[in-house]
Amino acid sequence: LSKNYSDKNLHILKKINYTFKKGKIYSIVGPSGTGKSTLLNIMSLIDKPSKGELNINKIKINFNDKIKNDTYRARQIGIIYQDNNLLKDFTALENVLIARLTIEDNENRALIDSKKILKKIGLAKRLSHYPNELSGGESQRVAICRAIINSPNILLADEPTGSLDQKNAKEIFKLLIKLKNKNRVIIFATHNLYFANMADCKLKLINGNIRNHNERNAI
Repeated sequence: LSKNYSDKNLHILKKINYTFKKGKIYSIVGPSGTGKSTLLNIMSLIDKPSKGELNINKIKINFNDKIKNDTYRARQIGIIYQDNNLLKDFTALENVLIARLTIEDNENRALIDSKKILKKIGLAKRLSHYPNELSGGESQRVAICRAIINSPNILLADEPTGSLDQKNAKEIFKLLIKLKNKNRVIIFATHNLYFANMADCKLKLINGNIRNHNERNAI
């Protein structure tokens, strides 16, 4: 697939052809402006390519079917942003609960599951706290809970530790590694080579193309 901005004469992605496999963690590295976020946005069905196609489980995505794609994203794709993007007027629990309610009609069960996942990562005493009452690391943990509450098979993270100090960044990446399973693919973009090397496969995005930098059988 390719992504161009003709009005600015920018060719961000150039005929990328790559298959991501379930059960693996991929890191994407490359200088700023090379298209890492653009690629993740296309894979999350938020943006669409200028040319080419995206196939998920051998099914071609119709980028013009916004309603279907929004539903698929809610059920199958978890997204973690650098700045967490938490709703400021909602508590930690409510931020996770809202994500669950997009696919869950049973509010009581959704509430139980949201509390459970937050408690599992050490935020049992932070359920009723608002984002401005949480540390950077705690906020990103909430963002991870929100991303995985619906048990997505695709987990995408765009510089998930870019705004954190080294200690909190390491803790967040430990959480990401633990989320690996045979039915899920995890793809994250990062500038940090230490964290990039923790992936099963490190990819380099340069000049609009993906290069396989190295690959390991397991973490």
